[in-house]
Amino acid sequence: MRPLPRAAGFTLMEMIAVIVLLGIVITIVGGGMMNTFGGGKWKAGTIQVKKLSGSVEQYQMSVGSYPNSLEDLTKREGLGPYAKDTDLKDPFGHPFVYKKPGDAGRDFDIIFLGKDGKPGGDSQDKDYGSWE
Repeated sequence: MRPLPRAAGFTLMEMIAVIVLLGIVITIVGGGMMNTFGGGKWKAGTIQVKKLSGSVEQYQMSVGSYPNSLEDLTKREGLGPYAKDTDLKDPFGHPFVYKKPGDAGRDFDIIFLGKDGKPGGDSQDKDYGSWE
């Protein structure tokens, strides 16, 4: 008697192996993409610091003194407002730090504290100041 021909298709073990491999690939690629998007937010935060610094300088030229807080930029003083309320939070949702006077003889400092919202850190948690 002749054996029956094997039916075309995949076995259960082959299907499980493919699903496991796909899961591993998605985890690796997805994790890398999340770091890329987070890095974009950090870069956006540094750009926002520069924009706020320009707004502080415009305020000073119009009013004659530097604002006491970043919230002053949202008020109708001089030619203001110079910023929107939404401009005062970084891309991670934390408020920027504003110092008047700034350190090292600067008129003011604006500091972006990174993803963690705390001083210090590396990578996306790294701080960035308006003087940089």
